[in-house]
Amino acid sequence: WPLATVQPQALAWHAFDGGLHSMGYQIGEDGDFCFDNETPSHRVWLQPFELANRLVTYGEYTEFMRDGGYTRPALWLSVGWDWVQSGQRRMPLYWREDGGEYFNFTLHGDVLIDPHTPVCHLSYFEADAYARWAGARLPTEPEWEHAARGLRSQQGNFVESRAFHPVPLRRATPGLGQMYGDVWEWTASNYNPYPGYQPWAGAVGEYNGKFMCNQFVLRGGSCATPQSHIRASYRNFFPPDAQWQFSGLRLARDV
Repeated sequence: WPLATVQPQALAWHAFDGGLHSMGYQIGEDGDFCFDNETPSHRVWLQPFELANRLVTYGEYTEFMRDGGYTRPALWLSVGWDWVQSGQRRMPLYWREDGGEYFNFTLHGDVLIDPHTPVCHLSYFEADAYARWAGARLPTEPEWEHAARGLRSQQGNFVESRAFHPVPLRRATPGLGQMYGDVWEWTASNYNPYPGYQPWAGAVGEYNGKFMCNQFVLRGGSCATPQSHIRASYRNFFPPDAQWQFSGLRLARDV
């Protein structure tokens, strides 16, 4: 950062077959460490679905705002609309408008938003409303993990890059781009225990198990995540009104 000029990458859809798939920590494939909430490995049934090839950008989110996204209750969950109204919210956290342009306060200071950069600091409510406005939805946790399997989790914009902010997708990719790093991706899934889950003894079980209520799952890591910390099975979780995290979204849709 600051960002170099990039050519925007058109949004495209990648299809995934339905069927029975494994989910959860996979010994060997996901490294030699996991948390208890990534276990036990189990099987899930998926219907065919599609995922967007890239993350939603600041420019796209600005279109949502200018189309009255924060003033249209039909786009929001009921509790999300209460959240918008009670806070008189009209834009994401750390944003401000000046002369018709939007600025974002980042770890690099106050900067004009770049339309091709992945949007971040969104709550679950905002991510869900945007997806509905776009005629799509958020991916479920099993869909995201199935799509991420086989992709290299060590490639991406992590804290080691020292950008400390999401960066644009700088080149066309044949498959899914930015699945790891840049922003945590909200899923449509509640943070629940896997079938057969038992919390481990000690602080790990205390931390993960006790928070399995009123939270939603995020996947993939962010620009503030160490490379060694992320894997396909890693589950992050936050309440739906949380905005301070580097949280964004990727669109999904049914086939």
